[in-house]
Amino acid sequence: MVLRNISEEVIGVIGAGSFGTAIANILSENDSKVLLYVRDPKRAKKTSRERISSGQKLGQNIEMTNDLKSIADRCEVIFPVIPSANFRDMISVISPYLHPYHVLIHGTKGFDFFISEREEINTENPLSREHIKTVSEVIKEETSVLRVGCMAGPNLAKELDARKPAATVIASHFDEVINIGQRLLKNDRFMIYGSKDLIGIELCGILKNIIAIGAGSISGIGLGENAKSLFISRGLVEMVYIGTALGGNLQAFLGLAGIGDLIATCTSKLSRNFTVGYRLAKGETLEEITTSMEEVAEGIKTVKIVKELAETYHIKAPITNVLYKILHNEMTIREAHTYLMNFPFRAEIDFIESEEDKTL
Repeated sequence: MVLRNISEEVIGVIGAGSFGTAIANILSENDSKVLLYVRDPKRAKKTSRERISSGQKLGQNIEMTNDLKSIADRCEVIFPVIPSANFRDMISVISPYLHPYHVLIHGTKGFDFFISEREEINTENPLSREHIKTVSEVIKEETSVLRVGCMAGPNLAKELDARKPAATVIASHFDEVINIGQRLLKNDRFMIYGSKDLIGIELCGILKNIIAIGAGSISGIGLGENAKSLFISRGLVEMVYIGTALGGNLQAFLGLAGIGDLIATCTSKLSRNFTVGYRLAKGETLEEITTSMEEVAEGIKTVKIVKELAETYHIKAPITNVLYKILHNEMTIREAHTYLMNFPFRAEIDFIESEEDKTL
């Protein structure tokens, strides 16, 4: 095992998008030396020269690199913050250079979807939990790293860059990982909570993106704040149904990474997924929206995955189903909202046992 010199600690951040850059700046403000990875060598040189990444001014102690091996060699603690579609490819490249002493705390809010070349998804072999992985599961599959965590919460990158107050949850099975995340990220504007429910916190960050698309569409056609609040609250219920079926605990969805992130993502035009729904409601096509966006809206892919999982496991998911139809031009936004207003919901909250239920 290689011995690490803590006095020369350098923190790695993989991904120089808006959120990755914001995290790099928080680390830098907290007096950490930061190595920020971007894949394109030309962009790495330009960013290093101009000191601007994703519209954000870089802290003085942030160094740019396009070399994943350098990240692994120089950094014991690494924050990967890249889209889920690229994560497995990235981690397979850096994997030979990672060791059990490394700590990885990711900020990716999407599923990894993997089927073998010999396999085909159909009615006889439907999509199942075995076909989709959270990013922590991908890290454990592809590397020798043991200390894995994630961060999730209402963390709109532009507000973090503007030094506005915020908080996040660091989730891991290891107290040490939570403590490391708190030590490196916490300051007087950024609170850090801890959770042992790694899968649950990851699922919160993934599933809220679906609801955000719908909330954006409600704003886009001007249905009002009452309708949006109704939609968000029913969306939380659907997140709980799906998330607990996939291995998360209820408590995760009722906290900062669940309700907290859901509110921020469903009410702000700074949210990419909210923006997708809003622009769809204004008449743009999905192709027009995705080709013009600088960064990935994870919810688009997540809608399809969760729709199929809900069918496999017989989970009631009316919001996901109508959003899938909207994204695939099988239903208009107004038709979808009319459908949901007439959907026969059995009870407002049926996943928490009441005192009355306990006496029955």
